[in-house]
Amino acid sequence: MRKIDLIVIHCSATRSDRRFSVEDLIACHNARFGFTGYHYYITRDGQLYQTRHENLPGAHARHYNQHSIGICYEGGLTPEGAYADTRTAAQKHALHALLRSLKADYPDARILGHRDLPGVHKKCPCFDAAEEYRELKA
Repeated sequence: MRKIDLIVIHCSATRSDRRFSVEDLIACHNARFGFTGYHYYITRDGQLYQTRHENLPGAHARHYNQHSIGICYEGGLTPEGAYADTRTAAQKHALHALLRSLKADYPDARILGHRDLPGVHKKCPCFDAAEEYRELKA
């Protein structure tokens, strides 16, 4: 079993007025990595999908994949293509519930946005994940 000390939140960096289904995500990652890089994906309607087993390293945060869980939500761009927190109420609810569950399994894991990792120059996930979920600390 892997030692998990990070839970990294991502956005799919897709426009909020266009669907990017779990099948789209899987196809995109299979073409890029040969497997799905995130462990969980949350669509705009709040549906949660496990897309990779937690025991397997992902491909979502370079240099951190061996000891992290990757979660991605559908969206992150406005209809015009600008970076923004486009999470729906259903996504926020599903993400919070998932994080509570993961913190029960991995109480020492820190919750961060992809953008908060050293050397990352992205806006992903387009909100301050560490601040928003600070109450979930062990």
